[in-house]
Amino acid sequence: MSIIKKEVRVISQRQIGRNIYDLLLSFPEAARQAVPGQFVDLYTGDPSKLLPRPISICEADAGSGTLRLVYRVAGGGTEVFSGLKAGDSIEVMGPLGNGFTMKDKKAILVGGGIGIPPMLELFKRLPGEKTVVLGYRDELFLQEDFDSAGLPVAVATEDGSFGTRGTVLDAIEEQHIEGDIIYACGPMPMLRALARYAEDRGMEAQISLEERMACGIGACLGCICKTRNKDVHTNVHNKRVCKDGPVFDAREVDFS
Repeated sequence: MSIIKKEVRVISQRQIGRNIYDLLLSFPEAARQAVPGQFVDLYTGDPSKLLPRPISICEADAGSGTLRLVYRVAGGGTEVFSGLKAGDSIEVMGPLGNGFTMKDKKAILVGGGIGIPPMLELFKRLPGEKTVVLGYRDELFLQEDFDSAGLPVAVATEDGSFGTRGTVLDAIEEQHIEGDIIYACGPMPMLRALARYAEDRGMEAQISLEERMACGIGACLGCICKTRNKDVHTNVHNKRVCKDGPVFDAREVDFS
């Protein structure tokens, strides 16, 4: 798999929530290669913001040659992206990182907050029986994309405005959701809780870590995470989230 860096065309962009944007790009080379769980780096074109911003791939359509990115405006870089409109161009590098290993097992797919978008492509491609659990603070987004497949979708909100009041684990337990493997992306407290939940039940869990990144290709060591085993590159207990991940077996990660 090769990494491509090029100027790509914006097909469309719309706001789908509070500070949440849905961006569609024409990038056939990346769309053909991308697997669920990978990401791309977007460049602002602003000399004062030299570092790219990593954005998870929400959908990759090889047929149309498009990448769909759903992201939250969280700073100056993503604020620049939110102003993009159809016909504009932006420099993009990808696909980057290692995605989920898809297995034909009874699966629970868990997304929390801005960790929800990368679960959509996995949801579409994953074989076998699966249930989706989505966690929000309050406002929902992308839920209709999962609902449209007609498969079970459970929702948890912190304020109880929709679905289960509480966390994704509260929803799993309240609705008696069972599976043999967990796939998850979201904030670290959620991933830590899911890793412990899976370990206690003898389940496999693959988790996608959210980290601040700089180079996106593993050269700068700016996005390391603690691991239980030593890394072959550094001989210490860490791995590079951008290069070795962002998806890891939950048993690899040291959450202490």
